[in-house]
Amino acid sequence: MTSDPLGDAAADLVAERRVRRMLAQDAASAALGIELTHVGVGTAQVRMTVRADMVQGHGTCHGGLVATLADTAFAAACNSRGDGPSVAASADVTWVRPAFAGDVLVADADERVRSGRTGVTDVTVRREGDGQVVALFRGRSVELRQPAGGGRGA
Repeated sequence: MTSDPLGDAAADLVAERRVRRMLAQDAASAALGIELTHVGVGTAQVRMTVRADMVQGHGTCHGGLVATLADTAFAAACNSRGDGPSVAASADVTWVRPAFAGDVLVADADERVRSGRTGVTDVTVRREGDGQVVALFRGRSVELRQPAGGGRGA
């Protein structure tokens, strides 16, 4: 089976609009300087420069901020399609090596499987300068159902 490049491009445009609309409401990612560099159906890439105020007591980027970068990529990938918003059901992070002030980190998310309202997405966080893996993240998502009338619901 071959894909239709024009159909794929149109789907990617819809995905990008959808994700940019979501991230426009994401004050936490904005405060950390996280920027979306790519989005397609089931994929996303974000980047963040490690600032001095992101460094913890060991002189390395706080692991929670690396996880936040990965989580933002995860959110972008799993919200690139579907009828309702997708949220994390759980996630695992493996920190492989440290990042330091001045490092630019890039997180690439790839939705591995989607079945019904659930999905599994892998994210790899790398240092942009040398390509070294900093962290591996696996998130499990669930798409929330939208109640009639568009209010909040699960």
